[in-house]
Amino acid sequence: MRENFLWGTATASYQCEGGWDEGGRVPSLWDTYLHNNQLENGNVASDHYHQYKEDIRLMKEGGHKSYRFSLAWPRLIKNLEGEINPEGVQFYHNIIDECLTNGIEPFVTIFHWDLPQYLEDIGGWTSRRVVTAYEELAKLVFSEYGEKVTYWTTFNEPRYYVFSGYKIGNYPPGVNDTQKTIEASFYMMLANAKAIKIYKDMNLKGEIGIVHSYAPIFGVDDSLETKIAMRNADNYFNNWILDTAIKGELPIDMLTRLNDKYDLSFIQTQDLQDMKENTVDFIGLNYYARALIRPYSGGETVLRINNSGSSAKGTSKVVVKNWFEQVWDPNSEFTEWDTEIFPQGLYEGILMAHKKYGIPIYVTENGVADYEDVSVEQVNDEKRIAFLNDHIDAIIRAVEAGADVRGYYIWSTMDLYSWKNGCEKRYGLVAIDWEDNCKRKPKNSYYWYKKVCESNGEMIERKREYETNFVSL
Repeated sequence: MRENFLWGTATASYQCEGGWDEGGRVPSLWDTYLHNNQLENGNVASDHYHQYKEDIRLMKEGGHKSYRFSLAWPRLIKNLEGEINPEGVQFYHNIIDECLTNGIEPFVTIFHWDLPQYLEDIGGWTSRRVVTAYEELAKLVFSEYGEKVTYWTTFNEPRYYVFSGYKIGNYPPGVNDTQKTIEASFYMMLANAKAIKIYKDMNLKGEIGIVHSYAPIFGVDDSLETKIAMRNADNYFNNWILDTAIKGELPIDMLTRLNDKYDLSFIQTQDLQDMKENTVDFIGLNYYARALIRPYSGGETVLRINNSGSSAKGTSKVVVKNWFEQVWDPNSEFTEWDTEIFPQGLYEGILMAHKKYGIPIYVTENGVADYEDVSVEQVNDEKRIAFLNDHIDAIIRAVEAGADVRGYYIWSTMDLYSWKNGCEKRYGLVAIDWEDNCKRKPKNSYYWYKKVCESNGEMIERKREYETNFVSL
């Protein structure tokens, strides 16, 4: 791997900070949604708000070169009038400074899903006013932290956020409305372009990108029907983020198809110009699994995601009417949440992105969840170590094949609140004992990853070449 490769771990503000009503923070749409529905919430989460110094110390001792985290919009701007919260601004100065003092490169995401409730009240991402509000947030954070932070991303997983909130309905605001899904998708990508323009106009020293929930597309065979379904699936899962952010162009075949049934009159000519002129310096790819695709065979659209773990294992289903169907390989291994374990997908996915776009890549999330007993003296998470080894090996293979990969971030730094999956879905290299004041306890994977970081990946156990019976894009 390159000498300055960024080895790190990642978190998100709502999932780790806690302190939901402290330091001038106002409610987010997640606070309102979870409290109103009496669901498990992130009020405390991993208590990073109070224990960030210990967390960053553990990163340093664990060999990390970088820490990817997000800024909580509700902690920074308090209302529609744009009132800035000085306590929130200082909190992120403290985190950034603590990282730099410890030799940890901050890799900062501006928005990772925790929209202020006051913006949700005016329509959330279906409102053009929220784009303007996001521009003001971008100006604030670039002004405050731009001289300290080299690596910025505008959004974390806009596709996953929008589809979960506006189409699947399993995340807030919890609706199923294709028109709103299209509007929110477009406005987030417009906001991405607006933020990039602000950043470039400020002549800051760093780089700015976007983080995408990447699902490399594979097909069940090489028939024409399957290839058409794969293109439809690639538009659905990937292209409207990556083509727009990197090339400045929305997929024209997708727009044409949507325009036959939905109202796209909200798209202005200047919007398309802004997207064309303001593109990213790099892409962050969050990889958990591929998407294995076959042609649509009939029936209505079904988008069912397993947020319940083992009790609902095998219930996930994705069918987009007249577009494609996603299937699951019966020969693969799956987590309790129906996520396929398929390192080859990361290898091929990186090469797909490299061939298509040719810009620097960071693997900004990759990890595996499990149920774990953290009351034991030492958490032995050998399955996680094996998973991480095989996925890092996939990255090394992609680099050897010519891809420009510059960093890798495990999800997650510590055990977190995992959205609707709650706290029992554990991803962390460091265990959090929620029964003992969020006490930190490094798992075996933490010590293993320390060796990976310090050897720059040299100690990874290399695997044989991949084999597949499926067709990839």
